[in-house]
Amino acid sequence: MTEYSIIIPAFNEEAYLPEALESIFTATEGNPGMAEVIVVDNNSTDRTAEIARIMGARVVPEPVNQIARARNTGARAALGRYLIFVDADTKVTTRLLTEALENMKSGRIVGGGVVVAADRPLDPAAQSVFNAWNRFSQLFNIAAGCFVYCERVAFEAIGGFSQRVYASEELWFSIHMNLWAWRNGKRFRVIRDQPVVTSIRKLDWFSPARLMLSSLLLTFFPLALFSRRLCHLWYQRPDFICTANSNKSLNGSDAPPAEREAS
Repeated sequence: MTEYSIIIPAFNEEAYLPEALESIFTATEGNPGMAEVIVVDNNSTDRTAEIARIMGARVVPEPVNQIARARNTGARAALGRYLIFVDADTKVTTRLLTEALENMKSGRIVGGGVVVAADRPLDPAAQSVFNAWNRFSQLFNIAAGCFVYCERVAFEAIGGFSQRVYASEELWFSIHMNLWAWRNGKRFRVIRDQPVVTSIRKLDWFSPARLMLSSLLLTFFPLALFSRRLCHLWYQRPDFICTANSNKSLNGSDAPPAEREAS
């Protein structure tokens, strides 16, 4: 019987998915209990689904391009008692997975998130933003979207991730989880001593001015969260990224090890 399910929503993630999956499979090997890894192919036009299958993940399609919908589709397909949502550009360690599972198995913690670390050194301004987020996350028990864990029963009780919004669904999810946990004598806990490493690729893709403008828009006009167009930073890939990924696919340099050896 499957004990826990790791769910990865993925839209055109052929460049990052192999490393994420490799870290996840390694982490599952270091933890007891039957596990499954699900990649939700969120209408990708690249080799995301193919790579996921080659590496041993179960692929579940979700044709509507929305992060919350992809997470919920993966949860509906999952067989595990515990659900762990991981972004396709995020690396999971054995110790982090162990702590998340132990928290839920304790019966006192319904789920939570984890503090976040960048995948490369940041300049002081960007690092201060990361630090501020981590302080906010720990103070209010708000999970970052790159790693969210929870019991299935709690996930179903609150209705999963809100599909009304196109971004920040993890914030609303955390708020509802905190309330459900409080009503049921449990906690929603952010893991502090096992930071998860995630990509800061948006800093390469978009200018600081554009990132700041989008952040201010969503902060002062939260109704923008209901518009996919206004949340474009979560769904748009710059043209030069798409071209580079296509070229890698054509020459095979981005294929997972198993495929390169067979070719």
